[in-house]
Amino acid sequence: MDKAVEKLIREILAQNNILTLATIRPDGWPQATTVGYANDGMKIYVMTFPQAQKVNNIKHDPRVSLTIDHDESDWNKIKGLSMAARAEIVTDAREISHAGELMLAKFPQLKDWPEPDPSEITVLKLMPQVISVLNYERGFGHTDLVEM
Repeated sequence: MDKAVEKLIREILAQNNILTLATIRPDGWPQATTVGYANDGMKIYVMTFPQAQKVNNIKHDPRVSLTIDHDESDWNKIKGLSMAARAEIVTDAREISHAGELMLAKFPQLKDWPEPDPSEITVLKLMPQVISVLNYERGFGHTDLVEM
C-alpha cells in the first residue's frame, strides 16, 4: 500500500469517532447503523448489544460496508473512507479486553458509566478487504482504491 494513502487512512481513523455500518438483513435489505468505534491499525472494533439487529445480520452474512467521514463546509477538504469488510463476533477474552481498552482510550467518558455485565456486550471486529479513500484535496471525487 502506498505510504501516503496508508497515512491518510490512519489519520481518518484517528480523527473520527463514529462510522456508518451497513449490514445485510436476512430478507436481503441493507441496514445502516451509526456506531462508535476504536481501531488497532486497520482492525476496527465496535461494541454493541447481543440482541442488536446488526449482530443478527452479521451472523447471517459477515460481509459489511462502512463509511467514516465528517461534515465539511468546504467541499475541497472532504476526506473519508468507504470500506468493504468482513465482520466477526469476537469471542476471545483477551481480544474483548483489548477492544475495551481501545474504546476507553478513545472515549474516556466511558469511565463514568456503570460497567456493563460482559454478557450484555458483543464486540464486533471489522476487517477491511477493500478501502476506497476519498480525498477531494486531490480533485473533486478523487479516490484511491486499496485492496487488503
